Amino acid sequence: MANYDFPTEVIELPSKGKIYPESNPLSKGRIEIKYMTAKEEDILASQNLIKKGVVLDKLFESVVVDKDIDINDIIIGDKNAILLATRILGYGSEYQVEINDPFSGEQQKTTIDLAKIQTKEIDETLLSRDNLYEYELPKGKKKIKFKLLTHKDEKDITAEVQALQRLSKGKSDVTSDVTTRLKYMIQEVDGNGDRGFINNFVTNSLLALDTRSLRSFIKNISPDMDMKFDFTSSLTGDTETLDIPFGVSFFYPSEWL
Repeated sequence: MANYDFPTEVIELPSKGKIYPESNPLSKGRIEIKYMTAKEEDILASQNLIKKGVVLDKLFESVVVDKDIDINDIIIGDKNAILLATRILGYGSEYQVEINDPFSGEQQKTTIDLAKIQTKEIDETLLSRDNLYEYELPKGKKKIKFKLLTHKDEKDITAEVQALQRLSKGKSDVTSDVTTRLKYMIQEVDGNGDRGFINNFVTNSLLALDTRSLRSFIKNISPDMDMKFDFTSSLTGDTETLDIPFGVSFFYPSEWL
């Protein structure tokens, strides 16, 4: 560990570094991050960053201290692990949140212990150091090459979706989030890597059945944190596994709420 004027922690990445080239420092499978300070709280409180939808990106970029690492290379699952660790180091592991009770339909306050969140179980033998994977679409029979999205990809996707929304000037109720993400993930279709061809394929030829199958496959091989918890209804006593709400409010301690 390097010497800094602020406290840091080294955390393990869900990918264990197996998705990065061996020449990349991320291949070590761990990363050093700083504890949040007033600087990071200013980021979280910035209404301008919140409005732009980039506040968590800015927080993420602020806490990674290893200058040998290009944060743009970090895949989304590893990024989620860094943000989770940042939240625990900054405000502790208790996360108080309001959940829509799936059994009664009412809002219910609950406390989640973030320290109990584990790394998602995947088949690590499927991971590739060039971050390229193959999948045959079950209906269209096209052979797809795709990559797992990185921090840079996510930033570019956000900027592109927002630009498309501005161009539509609010005239369309349909957003392009799904198609834009697929366009960034897919690198080849039957050996054709032309971006114009891929974009047209995603927009006009990729069947919904194949989209669902591809996204499920990608989810199953993607290293990440298992952001779920067991919710028990105080009204009915029933229990169900739910997704942990993960947004700007994830970083607000209870006294901010």
